Amino acid sequence: MTKFNVNNPLIEQRADPWVYKHEDGYYYFTASVPEYDRIELRRSETIQGLAFVTPKTIWVKHDQGLMSANIWAPEIHYINGKWYVYYAAARTTETKDGLFDHRMFVLENSSSNPLEGEWIEKGQIKTKWESFALDATSFEHKGIRYLVWAQKDPQIPGNSNLYISKMKNPWTLTGEQVCLTTPEYDWERIGFLVNEGAAILKKNGKIFLSYSASATDFNYCMGLLIADENSDLMNPKSWKKEPLPVFKTNEDNGQYGPGHNSFTISEDGKQDVMVYHARNYKEIEGDPLYDPNRHTRAQVIEWNRDGTPNFGVPVQDTNSLLNK
Repeated sequence: MTKFNVNNPLIEQRADPWVYKHEDGYYYFTASVPEYDRIELRRSETIQGLAFVTPKTIWVKHDQGLMSANIWAPEIHYINGKWYVYYAAARTTETKDGLFDHRMFVLENSSSNPLEGEWIEKGQIKTKWESFALDATSFEHKGIRYLVWAQKDPQIPGNSNLYISKMKNPWTLTGEQVCLTTPEYDWERIGFLVNEGAAILKKNGKIFLSYSASATDFNYCMGLLIADENSDLMNPKSWKKEPLPVFKTNEDNGQYGPGHNSFTISEDGKQDVMVYHARNYKEIEGDPLYDPNRHTRAQVIEWNRDGTPNFGVPVQDTNSLLNK
């Protein structure tokens, strides 16, 4: 097996990283920028190469209105021959009752190369509530396209839960919208009651849904839901929730608050790779959201004998990952 070599941090000051390997052989990367004012794209033929290319700004926040503040967690997807970027945006940086004002939005590009051509605003993804909503991710399974996202249910205490819905098209939900998980365990409720940042990995007859929990300081960590690939994904009972975090702060390696990950594959297509953000220090002055040093990192996923992923621990900085 080819060795997977990435130096961590891969890209500094890029949180909520999303890496997608396309059929054209390129990796596409987007993430939250510290200014929260724009969406950037990068592409490279290698994961490590993403660190060295110049990002292309594809969209800038509006001067006022729905999409004028706190542009968070963009993701790029290729659906039915077109490119889509999901992102969250707010009217204001202010909070009300401890919550920001985010909603979810979609951009579309018909070009073969998403760093070229025109990005068209497809508008807001409407859910059954007009409430704090973010971190939309989309996936297809057995010919059906789904959206998973985080949102505040006005009837449930806390900041966000994870929901799933089928999609009429890449920017429109259809049918029932179902809650998959709420912050029920102590490790999901530190600082804030949060389940957010979902990512999907399909392998070994299972669908794995990773997510992040708690405040965005050193308490931030990742949880996991698991469903059989032949189960009804719209039935919450199809999803088994791991009772303990699957990826968390590691003091020995100097890695704090790892989370908000995405999944991709190695250049040879043989290794599954997790891309995530973490800080290399614990103490933060002020609001963690405005500390810019959540750096993008990547490491190989190992697999347990029962076919479940073993994410291990976040590796040290300046450590070249040499997996056998």
